[in-house]
Formats: sequence, C-alpha cells, structure tokens
Amino acid sequence: MDKQVAGAYNAGMTTPPPASFSTLTPDTVLDALDSIGLHGDGRLLALNSYENRVYQIGMEEGPPLVTKFYRPGRWSDAAIMEEHSFVQELVEREIPVVVAWAAADGKTLHQFDGFRFAVFPRHGGRSPELEDEATLEWLGRFLGRIHAIGGLSTFQHRPTLDIASFGEEPSAFLLTNGFVPEDLLEAYRSTVAQALLGVRRCFERAGSVGALRLHGDCHGSNVLWTDAGPHFVDFDDSRMGPAVQDLWMLLSGERKDMVRQMGALLAGYEDFCDFDTRELYLIEALRTLRLIHYAAWIARRWDDPAFAVAFPWFNTQRYWQDRVLELREQIALMDEPPLWQS
Repeated sequence: MDKQVAGAYNAGMTTPPPASFSTLTPDTVLDALDSIGLHGDGRLLALNSYENRVYQIGMEEGPPLVTKFYRPGRWSDAAIMEEHSFVQELVEREIPVVVAWAAADGKTLHQFDGFRFAVFPRHGGRSPELEDEATLEWLGRFLGRIHAIGGLSTFQHRPTLDIASFGEEPSAFLLTNGFVPEDLLEAYRSTVAQALLGVRRCFERAGSVGALRLHGDCHGSNVLWTDAGPHFVDFDDSRMGPAVQDLWMLLSGERKDMVRQMGALLAGYEDFCDFDTRELYLIEALRTLRLIHYAAWIARRWDDPAFAVAFPWFNTQRYWQDRVLELREQIALMDEPPLWQS
C-alpha cells in the first residue's frame, strides 16, 4: 500500500492485515528463522518494542541474532525495503549503523506464516551521556554524515513528517473515536486547534526549509555507545523531513542547557553537512506534533494487549487532563524565540 505516503504513517490499512501478533508464538519465531536457514537453539528473549515484535535469539552456531517482526499492515514491502536500502547505503559509507542481514539470494525482508521479518546482528552498547559536550559533538558528526547521504536522494514509498500527518490527522482521530472523555472534549479540541495554529506559525517563520531522508526517531535509546563511539539503531521510523528532527530529541533540560547542547551537536554536524539555522524555529513545533501523534499512536494500538499492559494510565481522566496542560505549555513555548537567533 505505497499510497501511505499521503496519510498518517500508522493509520489502519483499508484491508485486514494477514496476521496479528496474537498468533506470533515462540515456535513461529523459531520456524521463521529456520525457513531462511538460520537455526536457533531455543533461547528467546523479547526486547523492548511495542510497534513491532523484536527478539534476541540464541543460535546453534555463532552469536545471538536479533529478529524484528514487522507490525502487520503498517508499512508496505516497498517502504521496508527502502529503509533497508538507506541503511545499507550508510554502511557502505562506513557510518556506524545496524544493517539487516541478507540471505544468499540478497533479500533482507523475509516472510513466514503471514509475517514479515528481518534479522540483524546483535550490537551491545550503553546509552550515550547526553550531558557531555564531547559526546554530543561526536553524535553531531555522525548525524551530519547521515544527513549528507540522506540528502542525495528521496524516499518514494515513505512519508514526510508534516503538519497534516503528525498533527491534523492524529488529533482528528482522537476527537472522533471516543478516546477523549466527554467532559474534556471541548478543552482538548480547542487546545489542540490552538497548538496547531502555533505549529503553522513556526513553520511560516522558518520559511521554505528542505527535507531529506532522516533517522526519524533519533532519541538516546536509539543510539548505542561503546568505547569506539556511537552506532545508530532502529531506522523503522525513517522518513523525509527537516534535519532538525534528528537533533532536537537529543536535547533536554532548561533552555540554557538546550542552547549549549545544540551548540555542541552543530559543532560536529557542520563538519560534514550544512545546517539551515531557520530550522531552529521548528524545534518546539516538532515537539508539539510528536506529542499529538504519540497519543494517537497509543490509541490506534489500543486493541493490542501489549499496549494496555505497557500504558495502563492511557485513556484515564488524568491522562487527558495532562495532555491539555502539556499542549498549553507548548503553545507558550512556540511563541518564544528559537534557541538562538538565526
């Protein structure tokens, strides 16, 4: 369903998916590996993932592997292959990312019993120390290299991070599907509308900024650090968008802290890729879109039993009160100057 580009990336497909995670048993996982000539020894460890199902699997020969089973109906085959190709392109430029294993026939996307899956080498590492300026500069250099490659081509089957798919459509989904309590419905409706106006103003102030192939979800948990430096994992959310999307999620703390952190990131980034400082106007707008989108992401997955266990606080009265307050804070932040004047 390549036309997903036009809508929300995690919207439901128009036809029922061929399988659901309720039928993904340990035997199915091991049989899937067997089908491509990889033989597990029965050791199976579920890793922290909600969108997909990811397992570390002990092998009869060699080190453990990591297998990702893609959520049925989320991405088209072409979109998944586009992700794999992008990561392979980065590997060929000696950028430290984790690439999907290729079978003898060259395929990196495999199918078994209605599921699509990919296999990856296991990479260890720890979370990066994001308060350390040297670490941030190091991360910035690699992000600059990723973006230099990302700007050489465009995705054809993956969406673009924009206001429609990350703000307008998700908020409409929440408002029309009974997730927001009735007594908070008008408060959420008016607040999210005001927040989206603020997002549009930020984009207007930034002007016509470019879009390139991104990691898309570049927070600290998707960077593994070793003594040799970082390597980037999980390009599952890769899409077209402004470069700053891969930078702002590495920022935290008070404004003065984020100014310092962004300065360190860009000190490394601009060794390899130019940064359009107008994109600094987009940081709080992108954060606002992520908050709206995140609530809708949980809502769309609420029939998945794993989500009710992982997010027991979702859909409570307190949850939606907090979302209204959160968006009101973002409305104020979006009217502040960027981290530094362009």
